[in-house]
Amino acid sequence: MVTDLKQPLTVGGVKLRNRVFLAPMSGVSDLPFRQLAWQAGAGMVVSEMVASAELCTRERGNLLRLKGDGLGTHVVQIAGRETRWMSEAARIAEGEGAHIVDINMGCPAKKVTGGLSGSALMRDLDHALTLIEATINAVKVPVTLKMRLGWDDNSINAPELASRAQQAGVQMITVHGRTRCQFYEGKADWRAIHAVRDVISIPLVANGDVLTRDDAIAILRDSGADAVMVGRGSYGQPWLPGWIAGDSSTTGPETVADYAIAHYEAMLAHYGSTTGIRHARKHLGWYLDLHGVDIGPATRGSIMTETNPLLVAKRLHDALSRPQTDLKKVA
Repeated sequence: MVTDLKQPLTVGGVKLRNRVFLAPMSGVSDLPFRQLAWQAGAGMVVSEMVASAELCTRERGNLLRLKGDGLGTHVVQIAGRETRWMSEAARIAEGEGAHIVDINMGCPAKKVTGGLSGSALMRDLDHALTLIEATINAVKVPVTLKMRLGWDDNSINAPELASRAQQAGVQMITVHGRTRCQFYEGKADWRAIHAVRDVISIPLVANGDVLTRDDAIAILRDSGADAVMVGRGSYGQPWLPGWIAGDSSTTGPETVADYAIAHYEAMLAHYGSTTGIRHARKHLGWYLDLHGVDIGPATRGSIMTETNPLLVAKRLHDALSRPQTDLKKVA
């Protein structure tokens, strides 16, 4: 069993610096979020899912998702249902500097599964394999795969998909311990992931409900996985994967206020002021909900609706610069 989370892990020739990763999360793990997580010591950070056909239009919003500035290991996740678009999207990602291309076969969102992508592909493994093979054949970088346990409790087929994916050439597999029909309800079944461990020899990553270092050790014990992936637990605390890994060699802001302000300013620089303000609001809400001390609705509202970046930064500083929000005390 893995007990040293700081131990590196090699995936198809790419060396990951530790065993605690940031999950791909639509609308969350954009470049500013990933940069903060990387700076705080995450072993790997993964982009938001990019729809393969849309990426091939090279529209600016989709190309922004491919950016990997400041990331030691750049991983891009793509999704789709047609081999031609998956192949081309993988080539585009590789051309933009991706060290690893990850395939999404786990997203439960209706707008994704309704288009027969994401976890819907677990209902047709033969077709899923054609997409995996097309992606692998299109690039020289390692290709990895993220999935769920299955579509529902009556079709737990993650072991079969994982075994076939390994035979096709996938270099690492991540399993979220829920079915698609569970979405994010209930508790992730960490032990169910072990059935995948039993049939593959490539690295396995376990995902679902990891909020603390104790959770990380427990999911690795129950699943037999080689690494752990942190998703929703990182909302409002991008430093969490690195801190779970215990990587003390990394640096970052000293307080939650510093973090929130740096994150806000990075989002404005990345998206532009108007779009950045809109995208940043959910992140500011998470910082305030998790780390705000005695913040009333009026103060919270003034931060969430303000459009002047200087005033937002000042109000964040006032709301979050308290002894309780020193990062050394919220680790």
